[in-house]
Amino acid sequence: MKIGIIGVGNLGYSIALGIMSEKKEIRCKSLYLTKRHLNSLKHLEKASMVKITNDNKRAVRYSDVIILAVQPAQLKEVLEEIKDTINPKKHTIISVVSGRKIKEIESVLGADVKVIRCMPNTAISVGQSMTCISANGLAKKDVTVAKTIFNALGETLCIEEDLMQAATVVCASGIAFWMRLIRATTQGAVQLGFHSDEAQQLSMQTCLGAASLLIDSRNHPEQEIDKVTTPSGCTIEGLNEMEHQGLSSSLIQGIVASFKKLNQI
Repeated sequence: MKIGIIGVGNLGYSIALGIMSEKKEIRCKSLYLTKRHLNSLKHLEKASMVKITNDNKRAVRYSDVIILAVQPAQLKEVLEEIKDTINPKKHTIISVVSGRKIKEIESVLGADVKVIRCMPNTAISVGQSMTCISANGLAKKDVTVAKTIFNALGETLCIEEDLMQAATVVCASGIAFWMRLIRATTQGAVQLGFHSDEAQQLSMQTCLGAASLLIDSRNHPEQEIDKVTTPSGCTIEGLNEMEHQGLSSSLIQGIVASFKKLNQI
């Protein structure tokens, strides 16, 4: 597989690191990375597969899979630049550009181009992204290419493009929601007597443990909650007070509010 990443900012850089990892499934023969200013990428050239350039057309010419990782406002300009270099029989386009639909890419490159849209989140930088994937009709059989790349950087889920806005809220904005919950738990631990660094360590590891339990067991959250709630105990007392104060309701309302705002944008 020959891969080119156009626009190696923070997200593109994280994807590049994932591709360069030891994962044999990716089998990348060459990796072209493009950026206007190349100094921040020079160290990656130590890897024999990596070529850095500020020539987007060159990256397309020598790649089979093109990952678009530019800013949303730059997308149309970049597509216009590379459209004459795109070969529909050769190239698969993977876009990680936030908020830009497949039809927007097709309107410039043509309806005969294979286009896959992916929505990772910032946890991609530590190999723990939840990446949602959708594709146009021509690219359905090439979705495995995107899954192979992004499974090296976390987990993937194939969805209909109609759900991509919702996925952005649940997964991308969701990182911030979970951070705020960890912060609140940390503040509570400080109030109970822990130093702030100790409190954050307790909160972070407990959050990781809770998620890991669900991933490993595939249980519903309530099944795991039942294991730590005893009759008249402190856990159920705390849970009930949180629900009286609107914990679940406020989270759901926040997710819906974010979704409405995203659709307005």
